[in-house]
Amino acid sequence: MSAIATPTSLNASPARNIRRTRLPNGLLVLTEAIPHVRSVSMGVWIDSGSRDESLDHNGISHFVEHMVFKGTTSRSAQQFAREADSIGGNLDAFTGKESICFNIKVLDEHVNAALDLLSDLVLHPTFTPEDIAREQGVILEEIKMDEDNPDYLVHETFTQNFWKGHSLGRPILGTVKTVASFNRQIVLDYYAGRFTPRNMVFSAAGHLDHDTFVAQVAEHFSSLAASSETPLAHVPAPAAYPHITLKRKKSLEQVQLCLGVPAPPVNSPQRYSVYLLNAMLGGGMSSRLFQTVREDRGLAYSIYSETNPFRDTGCLAVYAGTSAEKVAEVLQLTLAEFRRLKEDTVAEAELKRAKDQLKSNIVLGLETSSSRMANLARQELYFGRFFSVDDIVGEVDAVTAADIQALARQLFRPEAVALTVLGNLGNLTVERKALAC
Repeated sequence: MSAIATPTSLNASPARNIRRTRLPNGLLVLTEAIPHVRSVSMGVWIDSGSRDESLDHNGISHFVEHMVFKGTTSRSAQQFAREADSIGGNLDAFTGKESICFNIKVLDEHVNAALDLLSDLVLHPTFTPEDIAREQGVILEEIKMDEDNPDYLVHETFTQNFWKGHSLGRPILGTVKTVASFNRQIVLDYYAGRFTPRNMVFSAAGHLDHDTFVAQVAEHFSSLAASSETPLAHVPAPAAYPHITLKRKKSLEQVQLCLGVPAPPVNSPQRYSVYLLNAMLGGGMSSRLFQTVREDRGLAYSIYSETNPFRDTGCLAVYAGTSAEKVAEVLQLTLAEFRRLKEDTVAEAELKRAKDQLKSNIVLGLETSSSRMANLARQELYFGRFFSVDDIVGEVDAVTAADIQALARQLFRPEAVALTVLGNLGNLTVERKALAC
C-alpha cells in the first residue's frame, strides 16, 4: 500500500537555509540554498535611493542605475546584452525611494558567468560624456511617458504634496530640469559616495553552496576598497501634509483620485495589523471597497488600497478611477468604510479571511529564487535579521479584531486625510469638511 503524503501546514514550514558572511572590505554576502531548484538569482543592493538625494540632484540614483548598463572598462552595452542572452540570463535593475538593485537570474551552471557580468556592471562603469548625454535624452522621454499615464501622475502628485518639500515626496526619475543638469562629475561623485562595500548587500538564492559562492564573490569584489565603518547618513523622516489637491487635465476621460493617511514605518510592531487592515479595506476582490464601490454601486472599474511603508514613515492610500460626477459618491463610500473600521469591530470571519489571504501571499511570494533573493536583502536592510515564515505567520495570527479597530482609530483621523483628484474636473470642488471620517 502506497503512503499518502501529508500536506505541510503554514505553521510547520521547513527552515530556510540562510547564511551570511562579511568580507574583509565590509561587503555583506547573504545566501539561501534551495536544493530543489535549478536557478540562482543574485543581486547587488545599494542601501540608498532617491530619498537620500539633494533637491538639485533629484533623479541621480535612477540616472546612475541606467548609466552602469552603458558600458564598462571591458564590455560595451551590446556585449552585456549578448552575453546575458547567451546564458539565458535575466539581467535587470531598479531604483526605489530607499535602495537600488542590480540583479540577474540564471541556471546554476552559469553562476560564474553571471557573477562576472554583474560584478563588472557594478564595479567598472565608464560613464562617458557621450553616454551621459544620450541617456539624458532617454530619461527625459521616460519622464514624459509617465506624465502621460494618469494612474502614475495622480500617485506622483499625491506623494509630492503629501510629503511636501521633502525628498521622499520627489519623483524617483527626477525632473526635466535636474536630469538635464547632470554631468560626468556629478555622476562620478554620486557613484563614489554610494557604491561602497558598507553601503552594499550582495544577496543570492537558489541552487548554490554558500562557501563556494562567497569565495567567488570575494574574487570579484576584493578590488573594491573598504569604506568607513560609519553607515551613510539617511535623510530624516518627513512631516505629512493633509492636503487637498485638484489637478485639472482636460484630456483625460476619467477622474483619478488618491486618498491617503500617514501610516507606520516598515519595521513597526503594528505592521501586520496594517497589512490586514489594508487587505480588508481594499486589498482584493472580497475587500470592502471593491465590493461596495465596484460590485454593489458600479461606480469604478479600478479601486484598491495599498500600503507604502518606508524606514521611518509610511502611507496607506486608496486609489479609484471614476467619472467627475461620481467622485463625491466614491469619496463618501470610502470615508464611510474608514468610519466603519473605527466604530465597529471587524467580524472574526472577515479577519480570518484577511489573515489567510495575507499568509498565502507571503508563502506564494517566496516560491522563486528571485523573490527569496530580494527577501533576504530587504530583511537585512530594514531589520538586520531574518524572519522565518513561521515567525511571520505567528505574528499575523496574533493580530486581534481589537488591534484592527485601534489602528483604524489611529490612522483615520479627519485632520490627517489627504486627497488628490486628477482629470477633467469641470466645476468640481472638495472642502475639508467633506473628508470627515
